[in-house]
Amino acid sequence: MIDTVTIAAVQMEPILMQNKNNLYNIISKIITASEEGAQLIVFPECALSGYLFTSLDEALPYMENVPGPFTNELNKYAKKLNVYIIAGLLEKEGDKHFNTAVLIGPDGLIGKYRKIHLPFLGIDRFIDKGDREFKVYNTPIGNIGIHICYDCNFPECARVMSLMGADILALPTNWPQGRQRIPEHVVLCRAYENKVNFVAANRTGIERDVKFIGLSRILDTSGEIIAGASDDSEQIVYGSISLSAARQKQVVFKEREFEINFFKDRRPEFYGEITDERK
Repeated sequence: MIDTVTIAAVQMEPILMQNKNNLYNIISKIITASEEGAQLIVFPECALSGYLFTSLDEALPYMENVPGPFTNELNKYAKKLNVYIIAGLLEKEGDKHFNTAVLIGPDGLIGKYRKIHLPFLGIDRFIDKGDREFKVYNTPIGNIGIHICYDCNFPECARVMSLMGADILALPTNWPQGRQRIPEHVVLCRAYENKVNFVAANRTGIERDVKFIGLSRILDTSGEIIAGASDDSEQIVYGSISLSAARQKQVVFKEREFEINFFKDRRPEFYGEITDERK
């Protein structure tokens, strides 16, 4: 069983309403990351279509079913290159519409996650809230959990997936200007407080006069940034993470004198307010 996994966080500039060109860009970066040894390749939120739509009607032509043409293309390259891919798209299912990220492996579509926390911004103003519980996907390169952008502001998301056994938490995201504190502080906390490997793939560029800040990150289980991207250009950053480090929650500073475990030491009987829907 492997322990070390190489992750690529792909910081790209999707062009709004240009699915075909964005797909070419995604495929090109999958090939590049694979050639550099990446086993897990993570793309931003809404990588296929862009994000700042002004209505549901405007976005509908750029939405896809899952599985569908986009996932079929990812399947082809995941199988050919023996890699795992996480990428964001806008999903349609019947009369429902979701901000979705898919996980694709060499054997095809493994799963999908639908964003559950929707800010009043971009396409999230017009679509449906995610309707599926968190899930951790067991793969040969580790147990992988997925959430999207705004979700990371809710620490319960990362904690739930970590309790479910996640070794790696992936965050496809679209951080705009003014949200620098998230890559600078929040994602570091999520990795540290859950002792889990974390990868955040943000977009870059300007869309409808909104600048996106890049700063994609790969973090180890101590919250250290092991790879980080710039704030202003397309870039792929790579980091090697340890699965066993995420599975050993006990931190020993001095044996039998100073040891902590953020999971074993929890007191969930006192946390009821968190799940009280009346609050």
